[in-house]
Amino acid sequence: MLVAQLMLTLDTTIVNVALPRISTDLGFGPSSLSWVLNAYTLAFGGLLLLGGRLGDTFGRLRVFEIGLAVFTASSLLGGLAQSPASLIAARAAQGVGAALAAPGVLALVTTSARDEAGRNRALALFSAVGVGGGTLGLVLGGLVTEYGSWRWTMFVNVPIGVAVLASARRFVTETPRNRGRFDVVGAVAATGAAVAVVWSLIGAPDHGWTSPRTIGGLAAGAVLLAVLAVTEGRVAHPLLRPDLLRSGRRIGGLVIVTLVFGSQISTFFLVVQYVQQVLDLTPLKAGLAFLPMTVGIFALSRVTPRLVGRFGQAPLLVLGTIGLTGSFAWLSDLGTSSGYFPAVFGPLLLNGVSAGLTFMPAASLVVGGVRPEHAGSASGLLQTTQQLGGAIGLAVVVSVYAAGAEPGEFVPGARAAFLTTAAFTLTAFVVTVLTLLPTRRRAAAQGA
Repeated sequence: MLVAQLMLTLDTTIVNVALPRISTDLGFGPSSLSWVLNAYTLAFGGLLLLGGRLGDTFGRLRVFEIGLAVFTASSLLGGLAQSPASLIAARAAQGVGAALAAPGVLALVTTSARDEAGRNRALALFSAVGVGGGTLGLVLGGLVTEYGSWRWTMFVNVPIGVAVLASARRFVTETPRNRGRFDVVGAVAATGAAVAVVWSLIGAPDHGWTSPRTIGGLAAGAVLLAVLAVTEGRVAHPLLRPDLLRSGRRIGGLVIVTLVFGSQISTFFLVVQYVQQVLDLTPLKAGLAFLPMTVGIFALSRVTPRLVGRFGQAPLLVLGTIGLTGSFAWLSDLGTSSGYFPAVFGPLLLNGVSAGLTFMPAASLVVGGVRPEHAGSASGLLQTTQQLGGAIGLAVVVSVYAAGAEPGEFVPGARAAFLTTAAFTLTAFVVTVLTLLPTRRRAAAQGA
């Protein structure tokens, strides 16, 4: 399951450093090239809630296998693409497959754990793969682009997908189907709302936050969310169970995930440009520049479950969000004369360690305490929040960066952009203090 999740996560970043080669090879225009990334994000983020509920209803392993088969086949088609339209269509199909497969990964990983400690270990590994996979995608994308072809950013998924499909049923047990009518209205409303919001945010930096496209898309998303809220309170088998949103701790976890994931995606966008444009690194070296972040995330994933078991989520989230804020403030001092050490290495290492302290506790707040038959819905909610957080964060940071940018130069707009990401994680710290620490104090008082 985690190998599959790694593959799905890699695809959010693996093509980033290959975009110049893709543009030259297939003849993309400046505006259309962004859809190589956006088509995947839009389909993935828009369909995650639906994918989670389908798994709960029809069997998580079955829906996972269907999604992974779609993802693998569309990866092959993407690698064979001969035109911009065919590559964008393949990327969208990859997103559809990922949306069907991803909720099942987290649900199967957590519900198969034997106890709370096992579930925390599984969540830590899942979080490490989810966050670290993005940085590994940059490394792998740089490697295959520099020494092979951009097409291998697609082809690399095929043998992995086939291997997982061939072996999944040897190691993973299918979950029972849940009887009951499927919530069609809720599915349409949730999918439409997510697509409308992600589509609007993706285009906001180019079209403007006050453009009819952006305002209209966000308004449509709000209307569909209202329809979803009304529908879910009335149907017997809702797509998104209202009781999932009645916990203050769970809502706090969702807000923290949104803010932190948005800041991390924005960091990829900003630092990749800096190391290539200012430090003049090759695609491979640009990917390797993120290894300190990856090492920090995976190293902390080994100890975070034990720390959560001993101290709870709140102290780790406090330390993690403070560390992330410090890393972004450090990166805001980047200049044209800065070198990789310590201007990039230091803050990325701090970022990785801090992210390792943050993501698993935040994820456990969202999926913890959920009945096994609703684990897919909770997983879909968590991952939808991650995708929306990434879209929101990137749209805001790109807009801030563009406001201060000068043609042909990276540094002028970067300081404000990095300080904006610092504001995201500082807000996550405030949310932690306001929603989790009071609960921790009450629990301690009751125990005494």
